[in-house]
Amino acid sequence: MPQKGRDMMTLLLLLLFLCETQSWAASKPNFVLLMADDLGIGDPGCYGNKTLRTPNIDRLARGGVKLTQHLAASPLCTPSRAAFMTGRYPVRSGMASQSQVGVFLFSASSGGLPPSEITFAKLLKDQGYSTALIGKWHLGISCHDPGDFCHHPTSHGFDYFHGLPLTNMRDCKLGEGSVFTAAFRLLVLLPMQLIALALLTLVVLKWLGLFRAPPCAFLFLFLLATLLLGLLLGFLHYFRPLNCFLMRNRDITQQPMSYDNLTQRLTADAAHFLRRNAETPFLLVLSFLHMHTALFSSKDFAGKSQHGSYGDAAEEMDWSVGQILDVLDELKLANNTLVYFSSDQGAHVEEVTVKGEVQGGSNGIYKGGKANNWEGGIRVPGIVRWPGVIQAGLEIDEPTSNMDIFPTVAKLAGSPLPQDRVIDGRDLMPLLQMRTQRSEHEFLFHYCNSYLNAVRWHPPNSTSIWKAFFFTPKFSPEGANGCFDTHVCFCYGQYVTYHDPPLLFEISRDPRERNPLTPTSEPRFWEILEAMQEAAARHARTLQDVPNQLSLGNLMWKPWLQLCCSSLGLSCQCDREDQDGRHSP
Repeated sequence: MPQKGRDMMTLLLLLLFLCETQSWAASKPNFVLLMADDLGIGDPGCYGNKTLRTPNIDRLARGGVKLTQHLAASPLCTPSRAAFMTGRYPVRSGMASQSQVGVFLFSASSGGLPPSEITFAKLLKDQGYSTALIGKWHLGISCHDPGDFCHHPTSHGFDYFHGLPLTNMRDCKLGEGSVFTAAFRLLVLLPMQLIALALLTLVVLKWLGLFRAPPCAFLFLFLLATLLLGLLLGFLHYFRPLNCFLMRNRDITQQPMSYDNLTQRLTADAAHFLRRNAETPFLLVLSFLHMHTALFSSKDFAGKSQHGSYGDAAEEMDWSVGQILDVLDELKLANNTLVYFSSDQGAHVEEVTVKGEVQGGSNGIYKGGKANNWEGGIRVPGIVRWPGVIQAGLEIDEPTSNMDIFPTVAKLAGSPLPQDRVIDGRDLMPLLQMRTQRSEHEFLFHYCNSYLNAVRWHPPNSTSIWKAFFFTPKFSPEGANGCFDTHVCFCYGQYVTYHDPPLLFEISRDPRERNPLTPTSEPRFWEILEAMQEAAARHARTLQDVPNQLSLGNLMWKPWLQLCCSSLGLSCQCDREDQDGRHSP
């Protein structure tokens, strides 16, 4: 073939390759997954709130599908987010605690989402997607040394991370109190009282001449009290810088974290990621620090809502949602982008300040809240929008789960699901596109930490949805709608009531869970329970023993794992947010 002909053929092949590449990129949808923290289903306007202003979340709902029975796989942050990322019940990955503490409290813990787990970010990255997580992670950092980052977002498929690797909590914001108050009472104040009583007793006995304690006994008790007080003051001083810091990829950029315009900074970075990747398929997970306490908002939103600091923060988060939607419109990407909005669990109803300000949100008509499996703890907002693909304005009242995002995203991106593990989520697209009227979840299992708490059953060819509790939390004080005495409900022992037979509700008729059924009120009572218990037994047989990532050993603070941006002891003070810029590289 003449040289001119070969050159022409090469040019044609190159053009064909470029066309194929552009076609491949265009055929793959983008994904923007918006995850709130502790937002109640009764908070957004599109779910019935008349006074909290959420125009952008409402706009998202009008343009897409609103799921009215969307369920978190766990009522706590860490296990719920593990399930969301992997499409699997958290007990399968060891991300479900066997003790009272069900989440990570220290950045220098060794537990976290195991490297063997596969996230949707990892699947999409393998398919050529640009991937980013901006905001809260709360699934661990390192395993054995501070440089291995085995649990870090960048080890789980995210090209870019900018945010808080642990979680927002009261201790991160000066003047907001502490989540460790009960521990302080038990481990410091009670021993101090006992030491004081012992000292007083020795003094009185000596004064009465009944017993003369050696001087070293007084010295020992005094030194012990000094040590306890020193440990308390040290904890209060160092906890904030050691645990409340921002990272960009694997580098600390602000330690301790500043709340000044924090939402604006993270939102601007998310918008920049979208602009940088407008020509390629992308996955953005914007994981809000709202609505977890400590509540915060910028001056543009502070004092502007009708619901105090909670409402201010919620309305600022809604503003952030609007910014992301506006950027998609600006880039003309809305029609090729699936947008999902949800919350990791229900509102924390026990969040009340010492001044009596309610800082938890609304779970609407539903009972309970965060940390328990009453509907208020697990029924969360669920909105999916994809113009031209998903019909706008639909409501779907079928059981769906935050685990369903994993197989949905994977299939749309052209990625096969892992074949070496159980995936508990189900592809949402047939339901969202009304190709089927039924959820693929006949049974859903509700865990309280690692304990199977309840089973939900939506029988084939039936409109009924049954829910059976094996145990329920003891609300305190009696008659309350939460565990206010302990600030959060626990999952076993004296804190729960066990039910034999299980407590049965027909959720489809009694969503408030007020009227437990009996063999008298429901003729099929025993038949229904038998079917649900058999399903639970089948489910249990699919579980494998895995390392407990939330064991005491994995939860405790390990000094050798502590990340610090300064080499001067534990001072850990730096602010590189401004000089680094507020955008992804």
